[in-house]
Amino acid sequence: MYQPNKERYEKMNYRRCGNSGLMLPEISLGLWHNFGGVDVFENARSMVRFAFDQGVTHFDLANNYGPPPGSAEENFGRILAKDFHGYLRDELIISTKAGYRMWPGPYGEWGSKKYLISSLDQSLKRMKLDYVDIFYSHRPDPNTPLEETMGALVQALDSGKALYVGLSNYDAEQTRLALDILEEMGVSCLIHQPKYSMFVRDPEEGLLDVLRENGVGCIPFSPLAQGLLTDRYLHGIPADSRAAKSHGFLHPEEVSEHRISQVRALKSIADAREQSISQLAIAWLLRTSQITTVLIGASSVDQLSNNLKSMQNTLFSPEELMAIDNILT
Repeated sequence: MYQPNKERYEKMNYRRCGNSGLMLPEISLGLWHNFGGVDVFENARSMVRFAFDQGVTHFDLANNYGPPPGSAEENFGRILAKDFHGYLRDELIISTKAGYRMWPGPYGEWGSKKYLISSLDQSLKRMKLDYVDIFYSHRPDPNTPLEETMGALVQALDSGKALYVGLSNYDAEQTRLALDILEEMGVSCLIHQPKYSMFVRDPEEGLLDVLRENGVGCIPFSPLAQGLLTDRYLHGIPADSRAAKSHGFLHPEEVSEHRISQVRALKSIADAREQSISQLAIAWLLRTSQITTVLIGASSVDQLSNNLKSMQNTLFSPEELMAIDNILT
């Protein structure tokens, strides 16, 4: 039977999430890839156990994670039942989301109350939970009033099926409007999950300012740009990489010579800091208190262990930051 490492909380740094009382680990584990029905269950189970042993308390999912959709939540539910039963649930922060297509028909995606509430009920059933800690609107819906979408998040809170609510993939203006609506309903948004990395810096164009002004935490996803910000593609596309998978989100054309030349230049900075490229990329996000936690994925315990070492050096000199900006521009 799995027995958690008794010193797990000594291995992790925790940051307060916005203006809330909730502390999150500097690195959280996302189950977007490698935890679905097409993947090896025992590998997923080993990664979750190892993460918790290192003080990672936050595990992030969504209704459609897999593939097939829903299977990551089902597998995570199996892991919870096998290894995290009883009091350990109180030591976990579990989040899920709804917004992308999950089932056929007009009620299986976007931001209607019908879809969000139904999806949350299904997620809880798949994970065999009474509640999640954070429930997100996964993306804004251009055809549903924002008041309805935010009202669904509030209903999730009022029903006891979620403790906090969050937003994901909302731009700065959409986020500002959503936060105003939630405030009118007497609810604070805990956290925002944007796509943010050295290669995707859109949040710097207003979104981070909105979050800071409103006391909302930030948890970047895809900090390694789907694996580009690693040494995986320095010499081509490996057969077992995300870019080679038919169901992946990194396409071969994205592994361009220009991108790889940037990664090679970043590697020289990482080498001087005695970090891997991925550790450099994660540390670069963690360098400011604006970021609550960085959401990483993993395909193995070794990869997870390597990326957790990013926390050992998150300080950057002005010269390093200038050199990185020169590479990225």
